[in-house]
Amino acid sequence: MGNLTLSRKKFDIEEYHQIINIGIFKEDYTIELIKGEIFEMSPVGFKHASCVNKLNQFFSLQFGHEVIISVQNPIKLSNNSEPQPDLVLLKPREDFYGTQHPTPDDIFLLIEVADSSIEYDRNVKLPIYAESKIQEVWLIDLNQNFLETYKNPEANYYQNMQKLSNNNIVTLNFPHKIDINVNNLF
Repeated sequence: MGNLTLSRKKFDIEEYHQIINIGIFKEDYTIELIKGEIFEMSPVGFKHASCVNKLNQFFSLQFGHEVIISVQNPIKLSNNSEPQPDLVLLKPREDFYGTQHPTPDDIFLLIEVADSSIEYDRNVKLPIYAESKIQEVWLIDLNQNFLETYKNPEANYYQNMQKLSNNNIVTLNFPHKIDINVNNLF
């Protein structure tokens, strides 16, 4: 026999939502749509959950009503990608995005927290965030205790990447300028 080539079925967002709505996946099954493929998300461990909770509280105290903090909720990047980042700082809207998932234009900052998912976040998710022109993405590496900041998207990569560790300062310029000690994020 020669080489066997199998085709993959790619899904768009409408098909993906139909699959979810008819209950093919259990309610507690965490999945996301990336470039038409359905990926199972890594289970959230204690350290990961703690970091997301800490970020949520930190940004809530810093920005109050100036942002909407979305925790592990979907964002719509295209007709075939709907990831669920760990935390997203969104532009305020009166309906709190009750009629549609946020899109790249709604995002001030997107944060992924990673331990076991570090390679998936770096090699699969970051390129689609860049393609979608999300202006600033943070990847918190819980294994190494690093904050990686990504800015200036170009094609499927970010032109500027910075790796920060304990006592380094990262600056956000929205909705107002704030300097953050990286220690406050872990």
